[in-house]
Amino acid sequence: MFNLPNVLTFGRILMIPVYVGFFSTPTASRSIAAAAVFGLAAFTDLLDGYIARQRAQVTRIGRLFDPIADKCLVIAGLVLLVQFQRVAAWLAIMLIVRELAMTGVRAAAASQGLVIAAGTLGKYKVVCQMTAIILLTLEGALSLSIFPIITLHQAGTVALYAALAFSLISAGQYMRDAWNELVKQGGTA
Repeated sequence: MFNLPNVLTFGRILMIPVYVGFFSTPTASRSIAAAAVFGLAAFTDLLDGYIARQRAQVTRIGRLFDPIADKCLVIAGLVLLVQFQRVAAWLAIMLIVRELAMTGVRAAAASQGLVIAAGTLGKYKVVCQMTAIILLTLEGALSLSIFPIITLHQAGTVALYAALAFSLISAGQYMRDAWNELVKQGGTA
């Protein structure tokens, strides 16, 4: 249970209140600290899965808590960004509802003994979400632009819209795959 990938996953969960603490009063220095904590937490998401596969340390508890940690991190970021009017509420709601709905679909599939791996588009969604949240957390803290004309807010917003597109398409693919697996196994849907 306490292998390195699981420790990284639980560490990511513990970083959420640190991110929230820094970003709850978004001065320039606190926003930079919050973005750094969020970025470190996002990096542990990549690292824990890689280490678990390389060392053959994939565990049930890791499979359970890794997506929970990711969703909690993203939801915390989105809620705070809405609070500080850096993300439209409807956009955050769409992303959060998709995450919760897919958690339900995964739980239903698991109750039938199905484990359906995340697809490539789902991974792109995560990268876009994490990138967007970091950029939008830094908005106002740094006065730099990406290229000469794109602000951090614009770049973060574009990344969030890309995350929404990947999110909706990957959700459809995942539900199709889950349905096909249920039908193949003769289960009830």
